[in-house]
Amino acid sequence: MIQLSYKPYTLLKKHVFRIAGGARTSTPAVLVRLRFEGAEGFGEASMPPLYGESIASATGFLSQVDLSVFKDPLRTEDILGYIDDIAPGNPAVKAAVDIALHDLVGKLLGMPVHRYFGLSERSLPTSKTIGIDRPDIIRERVREASGFRYLKIKLGGDNDRGIIEAVRRETDKPLYIDANQGWKDRGEALEKILWLREEGAVFIEQPMPKTAFSDMEWLAPQSPLPLVGDEGIQRIPDVMTAKNFYHGINIKLMKSTGLREAFIMAMTARKAGLRVMLGCMSETSCAIAAASQLGALADWTDLDGNLGITNDPFDGHLLRDGLITQNKRPGIGLKTPEWEKIKADEQKTS
Repeated sequence: MIQLSYKPYTLLKKHVFRIAGGARTSTPAVLVRLRFEGAEGFGEASMPPLYGESIASATGFLSQVDLSVFKDPLRTEDILGYIDDIAPGNPAVKAAVDIALHDLVGKLLGMPVHRYFGLSERSLPTSKTIGIDRPDIIRERVREASGFRYLKIKLGGDNDRGIIEAVRRETDKPLYIDANQGWKDRGEALEKILWLREEGAVFIEQPMPKTAFSDMEWLAPQSPLPLVGDEGIQRIPDVMTAKNFYHGINIKLMKSTGLREAFIMAMTARKAGLRVMLGCMSETSCAIAAASQLGALADWTDLDGNLGITNDPFDGHLLRDGLITQNKRPGIGLKTPEWEKIKADEQKTS
């Protein structure tokens, strides 16, 4: 029998994290463990308040999960279909179960999850995210990220030019730009994109609100840089219409309900001629290790969420010179999770 247990957790950020939609110093999370015949799989739900999930909603969802009817964890389609049908929404906590299940299956089969999906091993050049802040703090964050090949810069506020000027005083590295739905006028958005092309931007992530369909449909063919949907891309149905508004999609496990759907989304996008970005929230090394298993499908990688927290209970892939190097451990590649140190309030279901 598959046994599920879970533990509420709070991710503590090293620095105040600011984007166009607000600021925070922590992120609520729930850590999940699945056990089967002596093997363990680990997962997590990271839930920035902006997306509507919480520790209360996640633990309420998990309290409804009954895996006792599943005698074989290799029945991943049946198990994850059951999880998805428990209640609508709740993508992050569904992702936690999905990640833990794939970690468990990989360990039972003695192989990394990327091999389970038929993908090759690959080193991933991840960007380092710089949030909205004062110019002096931005320059300090850029210096701290000197080992990375790409920087992801948050824009969409009222000081976009000042932020880029501060970045360019420190580095000429290529930039991933994330406007976080912050540009409201399509003409102004195009002007900023033209300017950012000259500043060394590689692409623009979610330049306008996710529901600004007519504006994005106008902007996409005009843009000299690829436009990547983030908030506008959640699950598989969004990929079907993405080509009308974007040139690429940002897949995050916390939006997609986990690895199973993320894999399908990436394959669907590539067949449609869309580029693929792997992104993240503030997360532990558990979710980052899971997302990196799909690295062979990515054109761009932004998997640095574990680097911005102070209390990561997991040890995942090696990061050196801005490159995530996948290890050869089975499952998602975690090493010695410190579950026992956070076990006091662990809750269990069958």
